Amino acid sequence: MKELVLDMDSSVSETYGEQEGSALHGHFALHLFIILYSASTSFGDVEGTLLREGNVHSARTGRPYSNRLSPVIAAQEIDCYFRGDAAFANPDIYEYLEGKAFCMAIRLPANDTLNKMIEPLTVRPVGRPPEKPQVRYRDFAYQAKSWNCPRRVIAKVEWHRGELFPRIGFIVTNLSRSAKRVVRFYNQRGTAEQWIKEGKNAIRWTRLSCHTSWITR
Repeated sequence: MKELVLDMDSSVSETYGEQEGSALHGHFALHLFIILYSASTSFGDVEGTLLREGNVHSARTGRPYSNRLSPVIAAQEIDCYFRGDAAFANPDIYEYLEGKAFCMAIRLPANDTLNKMIEPLTVRPVGRPPEKPQVRYRDFAYQAKSWNCPRRVIAKVEWHRGELFPRIGFIVTNLSRSAKRVVRFYNQRGTAEQWIKEGKNAIRWTRLSCHTSWITR
């Protein structure tokens, strides 16, 4: 194996009764646990999970979990990649991955500064829109106040026929490949999301009935 691609994501497990660590989540309007998953598209499987209380942030304990994998990764002497959604857009995670020589592609929430930097791309194209979406890319250096250094950000703007506003997405990355290829690489994390859905719906691995448990903090 020449490379290792880790996709990290979180999902919920609905709880019933008085289960330790369960909490009411306002977004889902359910009592639940939040479970952190790490999947490897290189191996084609879910590598591990962490059970967490229902009131923690989606990305919490992602770094300690990655610490457990680091000795294995170092021993393999392979190229390592990390993909995560906007829940992992955290400077502490960026610095950790960079320190471990990971290449990363993480979704970045939009803000006024980022939107201003791509204003030319958000002007509606002239003429009758084609059937296929019109896609524009731009990459630039950006540094948020909480970041210790500037980082490369990829912007993707899609104009779809029949829609008034464009669909806009940002990715923070240290990959050197073209903007289009970075977006394509990031979108492949959807494979890991499908594995999680299969596990929840087909195997029902999130149905936890015990009242007491050991929960990673």
